[in-house]
Amino acid sequence: MEGHDGRMVLCGSNGYDKKYYFNEEFSNLPESIKRQLQVMCVWFTEECGGILTLEFEEDGTLEFCHTTSEYDGYYDEIGADLKIKQYREEGQELLKALETYYKVFYLGEDVEDDEDSDDGDSDGFDDDDNGADEE
Repeated sequence: MEGHDGRMVLCGSNGYDKKYYFNEEFSNLPESIKRQLQVMCVWFTEECGGILTLEFEEDGTLEFCHTTSEYDGYYDEIGADLKIKQYREEGQELLKALETYYKVFYLGEDVEDDEDSDDGDSDGFDDDDNGADEE
């Protein structure tokens, strides 16, 4: 599924319809990562309102895109910007791992290209968070 300007949508939540969407093209991500994304998106729309999507840009950067209905008097734009800043800070490792995943499997980039700027974790995901706890 494509979002704004042809970017690939990873997931999103709609506070108006009370629905969560996950792009099945990413179904091979660990269940724990999928759950984290769902909690992040749904929590955002419950607290701030509107619609939130996580979208990959052409270069593989993961962007938070939030929109609102022009008639929504309850939407908290300042709160939304602060919440996204909080997510970027607290979820920095997860977001970097998702970007690396997308660059390797969808853009065909070599993992070693990003290792110079990375902390050396070659697959991008924590070894503790690989879904093995769901046996």
